[in-house]
Amino acid sequence: MRQMRPVVITGGRIVTTGGVIDGTVRLVHGLIDAAGPDVEVQDGDEAIDARGKLVAPGLVDFGVFAIDKPAFHFGGITRAALMPDQSLPLDHPSRVNFIAKSGKPDLWVHPLAAATRGLAGSELAEVALMRDAGARGVASGRRWIGDSGVMLSLLQYAAMLDLVVVAHAEDAALAGEAAATAGEIATRLGIPSAPAEAETLALARDIALAEMNGARIHFRQVTTAAGFELVRQAKSRGIAITCGITPAHFMLSDLETADFRTFARLSPPLRSEADRQAARAAIADGTVDVIASGHDPRGAEDKRLPFADAAPGMAGAETLLAMTLGLVRDEVIDTSRAFELLAAKPAELLGVEAGRIEPGYEADIAIIDPDAPWIIDRSRMKATADNTPFDRQGTQGRVTHLIKGGIAIAR
Repeated sequence: MRQMRPVVITGGRIVTTGGVIDGTVRLVHGLIDAAGPDVEVQDGDEAIDARGKLVAPGLVDFGVFAIDKPAFHFGGITRAALMPDQSLPLDHPSRVNFIAKSGKPDLWVHPLAAATRGLAGSELAEVALMRDAGARGVASGRRWIGDSGVMLSLLQYAAMLDLVVVAHAEDAALAGEAAATAGEIATRLGIPSAPAEAETLALARDIALAEMNGARIHFRQVTTAAGFELVRQAKSRGIAITCGITPAHFMLSDLETADFRTFARLSPPLRSEADRQAARAAIADGTVDVIASGHDPRGAEDKRLPFADAAPGMAGAETLLAMTLGLVRDEVIDTSRAFELLAAKPAELLGVEAGRIEPGYEADIAIIDPDAPWIIDRSRMKATADNTPFDRQGTQGRVTHLIKGGIAIAR
């Protein structure tokens, strides 16, 4: 579908990279034509009244494990970067090409190519061919590449192709089959655990390898105080490093595992309260570049098990926006910074002209009532599974209109 008629969004507060301004946004031929206080409605324009609401870029969810359109649309997500961990790994150009075309026109899916064949971590996949087939990055998936020689080759190859490497930051030898972070809670519950240093060891090695060849590396999740400090130091040295986090790791600590509820079984596992506070500080000071949902819907067959046996993961797409707006209400960040984390930076990493309300960018728009109260209820979720650790939690912020390429999406 193509946008046939210009659309103007009037009366709203426009979220720009420089701040929030009052004004009008005009969308023409699937692109943002103009935005600001001086934009006028023209004859023939279709008008949308956004009075009292935020007019923001559609969210770009970086690193999901499943495509779940109803959940994404509920949460204001118009683009998603799909991790290569699929039933058939995205380690072949034809699979990447199929995924790259799968969501259009109402959701754009950007596949991340598997770094190694079968995601086994031992032999590089055909990264260049997968880039040509539509891959927007290359990822190690849920696993850390333990072979330093393979990781170095990957970073060198990706640097030549100008692709970002999306890495999992957990030393597999230390993490093993652990289901929790080592500490008082895991000890009391008798849950298999691994030290938080599994993250810092993985980060330290991969940062050193990236520094050797100037590659762009993005750590999909950093979750510990020591990990954030390593990222800060690397950035200060000019390394092309970015990192992300999911709302669970800045909203929840390992105390959530005390009742053995498997919806709190995540990867990486929930950390200590000190690490949670460090995560919020890292978001505030710019160390964290991306907030993503980590959307990984898991059914009863994966979650209705003993805690250590349950599959990690959460259905996060529907709560991503509301949890991040909570940081704005708590004055950790401002609204403009929230959408830099949710849209602008993820789009930049993917190399797509989206995630910003600027002329020439894709007309992907979310109109949001930031104060709309609602209670997260897993029985009413639109995702294919309801494994949210935020069940029954009150929150604020709902998408009222979603526009993809200048066309309203039915929700």
